[in-house]
Amino acid sequence: MSLPPPVPLASSPLTSAPRPAPRGSPLTAFWLDLAIGIATLLGVSLLCGLAWGMWRGAVVGIEAARSGAAPAAADLASQLGQPGALAQMLMALIATSAAALLLYFWRRRASAGERQLSRRHAAQPATWGWTAVVAAGVFGGSSLIGWLAKQGGVAPVPTNLPLMQQAVSHYPLFLVVFAVVLAPAYEELLFRRVLFGRLWAADRPLLGMVLSSAAFALVHEIPGTSGNGPLEILQLWLIYGGMGAAFAWLYQRTGTLWAPVAAHALNNAIALSALFLFGVQ
Repeated sequence: MSLPPPVPLASSPLTSAPRPAPRGSPLTAFWLDLAIGIATLLGVSLLCGLAWGMWRGAVVGIEAARSGAAPAAADLASQLGQPGALAQMLMALIATSAAALLLYFWRRRASAGERQLSRRHAAQPATWGWTAVVAAGVFGGSSLIGWLAKQGGVAPVPTNLPLMQQAVSHYPLFLVVFAVVLAPAYEELLFRRVLFGRLWAADRPLLGMVLSSAAFALVHEIPGTSGNGPLEILQLWLIYGGMGAAFAWLYQRTGTLWAPVAAHALNNAIALSALFLFGVQ
């Protein structure tokens, strides 16, 4: 899953690309990757929603058959309800992993040399020093941006706030596994290895950093899916975009995808610790 370039270990990861640049326009390939990823995320999410609806419909039907009273059409929607925290986390996990794995194996699969070099870079102590610095910097920077915005009366409500409230109360262990282990691995594979790595391989790492970070921010805060206004959305985009850029820089700096995966996991672990200690803010 960590896929740096097949170059000698002594060379600087800052100037190394994950693999020789492919033929054709790398920017066109990037947009194609992004389109495939979005289509997969939406398609798998829709299928998961349909599967959940069919399951809930079967449960309601069985309960109605046992009671001998069919639910009124007006009450059917309320009886079906909405997916709970566990169902939403599972749907998000399935959709994200499907998009990441599809694009990785189809479009950006690592060679044996890349995997070997990644392991060599991961064995260097400096890799984990940079990882700790970036994780702390991301959390500190996000907290500072939030505090400054709050002083100006801007206080966004993240789209996943209700999900987090339910998960903390009812599924704390799965929330930890989801947020600290699974989500960072698949998101880094998708946004850093596939999207950022596509343009890094073409010697356009800055453009890759900007575009992949913008995609990362948009996926995490989609306009119209919450009650946030323009300023609140901009603040969340700044936080998520900065996070994505920091993880892309770390990937390029260390030469192994394990570094941004670990930094992402550390950042989420710190945030979850604060969540459990101080509650949902």
